[in-house]
Amino acid sequence: MGFNLDRWRGRHLPAFEAYLAEVLPQQGSFATAMRYPVFSGGKRIRPLLCLAAWDALKPEATAEDALPGAAAIELVHTYSLVHDDLPCMDDDEERRGRPTVHVRFGEAAAVLVGDALLTQAFAVLASLPAEAARPSVQVLADAAGHVGMIGGQVLDMGLDGDTSSLERLTELHAKKTGRLIRASCELGAIAARGDAETRDALIGYGEDVGLAFQLIDDVLDAEEDAGENGPPSFVRLLGVDETMRRARQTVERASQRICRLPNPAPLLALAAFTVERKV
Repeated sequence: MGFNLDRWRGRHLPAFEAYLAEVLPQQGSFATAMRYPVFSGGKRIRPLLCLAAWDALKPEATAEDALPGAAAIELVHTYSLVHDDLPCMDDDEERRGRPTVHVRFGEAAAVLVGDALLTQAFAVLASLPAEAARPSVQVLADAAGHVGMIGGQVLDMGLDGDTSSLERLTELHAKKTGRLIRASCELGAIAARGDAETRDALIGYGEDVGLAFQLIDDVLDAEEDAGENGPPSFVRLLGVDETMRRARQTVERASQRICRLPNPAPLLALAAFTVERKV
């Protein structure tokens, strides 16, 4: 019987959701605002990758030690969405079928919610044992900061030159999307005490999956972004067929990187899901 991703996800997500609920404030109007974007029906791809990286190395152990890294990743990802939606950024009024945070609670509250979620992510990592906390904090800081996600947003907003070439567009998404996905895998490896070779394999896997994720995002958004004022995208530069071909090729490379780990099945299934998803 083959690996069932839905069954695996169903085994891990309840503990993750419970842990995530515990590390957020429970009472008060600002607590409500903080929790609002975190529990809004996201796919949880990044924390699942963190848990799958743990599972790849410690398939017989419970994933309790990987929960802080998984939660920290989701908090940073959610903060980035809250800030991306602001009027000064993408100015979106709806996300996942609900009003965005600044629409629901006000712009000032949305800024503070994003700030609080980002800060809480590092507080969560500080709960890890010392030998795991320090490298985990460094990995997340690099992924979230100016060399990672923030740097990608700078490029996306046109604050550091044109991004219409394939090289610059790839750099943009390697930072804005790819670094956090890569960090998800690396945090799982750190929690599982993976050696340098294992971490390198999971880093490479994460980079490839991050690129494939964006390639498919551009395919899914191709119609919406098709106008003259649409954003730069891989589909604009390569066309749908070539973008899909590169996504599949990238996922195949990702899968080859981790196929010799003790239990690669969850990671292989998540890589396949990257190119098969419809949303």
